[in-house]
Amino acid sequence: TTHPGTPTKAKAMTMSTPSAAASRPQYTTDQLQNALHDFYGGTESSTDTCGHIYGYNDPKHEMSMLQKITATTMLDYDGKSSPSVEELLEKAKQFHESNGPILALQQVIQDKSPSMALAAEFKRASPSKGDIAPHLNAGDQAGIYYGAGASVISVLTEQRWFKGSLDDLTSARLNTTDAATKDGKTRPAILRKDFITSTYQIAEAAAAGADTVLLIVATTPSNVLKELIDFARSVGMEPLVEVHALIELDVAVSAGAKVIGVNNRNLHTFQLDLAQTEKVAEELKKRDLSFYHDNCVIGNGDKPQISLCALSGMSSAHDVDRYRKVGVGMCLIGESLMRASDPSLAIRGLCLDPKDYEASQSISGGAYTGGTKIVKVCGITNSDDALVACRAGANLIGVIFAQKSKRKVSIDQAKEIVNAVRKFGERSDRVNVSGAIPSGSPVSTLVGNSRALESGSLRPLVVGVFQNHPLEIVKDTVEKCGLDMVQLHGSEGMEAANCKNFGVPAIRVVDIELGSDGDQKSSSDIASTILKKVTSDPIAILLDTSIKGDKHGGGGTGKTFDWTIAESIQNMGLPVIIAGGLTPDNIGDAVGNMRPWGVDVAGGVEASPGVKDHEKVRKFVGGAKKAAAEASKGF
Repeated sequence: TTHPGTPTKAKAMTMSTPSAAASRPQYTTDQLQNALHDFYGGTESSTDTCGHIYGYNDPKHEMSMLQKITATTMLDYDGKSSPSVEELLEKAKQFHESNGPILALQQVIQDKSPSMALAAEFKRASPSKGDIAPHLNAGDQAGIYYGAGASVISVLTEQRWFKGSLDDLTSARLNTTDAATKDGKTRPAILRKDFITSTYQIAEAAAAGADTVLLIVATTPSNVLKELIDFARSVGMEPLVEVHALIELDVAVSAGAKVIGVNNRNLHTFQLDLAQTEKVAEELKKRDLSFYHDNCVIGNGDKPQISLCALSGMSSAHDVDRYRKVGVGMCLIGESLMRASDPSLAIRGLCLDPKDYEASQSISGGAYTGGTKIVKVCGITNSDDALVACRAGANLIGVIFAQKSKRKVSIDQAKEIVNAVRKFGERSDRVNVSGAIPSGSPVSTLVGNSRALESGSLRPLVVGVFQNHPLEIVKDTVEKCGLDMVQLHGSEGMEAANCKNFGVPAIRVVDIELGSDGDQKSSSDIASTILKKVTSDPIAILLDTSIKGDKHGGGGTGKTFDWTIAESIQNMGLPVIIAGGLTPDNIGDAVGNMRPWGVDVAGGVEASPGVKDHEKVRKFVGGAKKAAAEASKGF
């Protein structure tokens, strides 16, 4: 049974709650294509309603993953009629009478102005990343998100690829309602994030306790979108309408969408472009549509017509501030929070309040106390090891070209690793990490550079490690392999690390020599000597152990140096990466006690030279992130 509001020309399936994921059937390509054909309106479909849909009217078109998931979801619901829409709406009425009314999404967002509203997402898995955190409990995680300041809790309810359920949504709703009631505060709005093509799914969401639903323009005929928006509003919900391409924005605006979310990820190709939200913001400005989040605080009673949201690819305060500057009112963040050892700390680090961000960015010339932000896994020789490091949360993947290294890779090996890392990061080109414009002292410039690298390495980057290579060869290798960065590990000199030499930023290694005799200098004296030699050319400084008498540069010793040297350098204001002798067993001490800006491991996570022990990699990266989160609680 369908509700009277169910679209007719573009046929939505007759739907009910699908069976458990494990017992669901597999569908043929023809079944999936026929489901989409019917949904688009069958023989009555037209470019007027479907012209924005990827591959529409192309007989050679192959379904994207988004289209396959959408069609599969429709077929999973097909033929189910119990409970009916009417029964679900009655259940929704009873639920909200008992547990509080539906919240208006746009008001929730605008009430946070000038702070950025946060939609924190519960997502156990995804088609592109596989398992993310399948063990987590939705209610518990939602409670953490609420306690840390999330305005919206997004819950993936799709079962096959995302391992979610409506039970997750209800659990999130009830737990956050209880917590907010005890606190005497407003609870967060609950968003059902799924592949919604029918009024039935909206009624189902309301019955489970949702305040809003996601409607994806990329797969929805324009007439169906309008009817779904109208039906959602008829049950008290303001939907979040998702767009990616500008042609989809046309459809959303014409359908009367008030809350528009820009998915920076193209769900047909899974490519990520963080500039997509800015493109949509610019287009809204051209159309003279009001949306600026800051304008919500104007005291004339007027509110912006549209609330603009950024929906994917973000994980840092830099991302939040980037979108704040173009008028975005809400950011949706999921994977990084699901992977975080301390989600509350991660949310606090987003600096949703602009005043918090301004305070975090002030350069006072004081000690660096920001804790560990960068984890590098070096000596990668194959794509499998690279992906394990990426999934564990590494920021930098190091491939070594140094002739003497047991982990030296060929051009072809490096290309394979670069391609794997790019695919993981949902990108097709290198990431442009632009350092700070030199100003003041080299240290102040390097502090700005470190922030740029933090932001740029939220998706893992591939770093090529070179030792005394001619600069022309380094540049040629960068181009051939598609490296994102380089690391100079020999006696090339500080100025050689200028990005103009290679077209990409460079990390400059400073050797800390073991085995010195004669007068022993203090850590602070050694730190002062190093600081006098640094220039503003590198993107970052890495300290590594070297053996006395090695004229070619250190690295690969497996030995630690005196970490108090790094601590002294950071106390003088310069964030540094440390390497040498780090292992899963000592990373907690290194990060927790010394709090370096970055850590770098190679041999400490190997099964044999050039072959990573995957469990050690996970333990090292996870241990570094956990220790960083714990250490930050004291600051």
